[in-house]
Amino acid sequence: MADIFIAGQGLALAEATVDYPRPERLVAGNPKRLTTSLYEHPNMSCGIWQCEVGAWRIAFASNKQEFFQLIKGIVRLHHAQGEFVEIHAGQAGVIPPGFVGMFEVVEPVEKYYVIVETIV
Repeated sequence: MADIFIAGQGLALAEATVDYPRPERLVAGNPKRLTTSLYEHPNMSCGIWQCEVGAWRIAFASNKQEFFQLIKGIVRLHHAQGEFVEIHAGQAGVIPPGFVGMFEVVEPVEKYYVIVETIV
């Protein structure tokens, strides 16, 4: 039987990983990113993600998308054509399949995330 728990609680077995944006994608800063995976499935993963202030270019595959809800902080998603959406703590956002642009952390952020990959 699979364990059921409240996200953010019962993390005794969850381990966080640390990474940084790839140098060729950096736009501003070199933000430390901390990912705590809470659930893994062949086509889906979810958890809690934290990040320092900074910005980097992103390019999602055509079979990958992300739903997220900010627990704290502010992010901006910049589309390659220049427009952006600002998302604040308590709000949610979606990065659609094939999205190309920039992810900017304006204030240190913590978010719940769900990434879904479909078979193309």
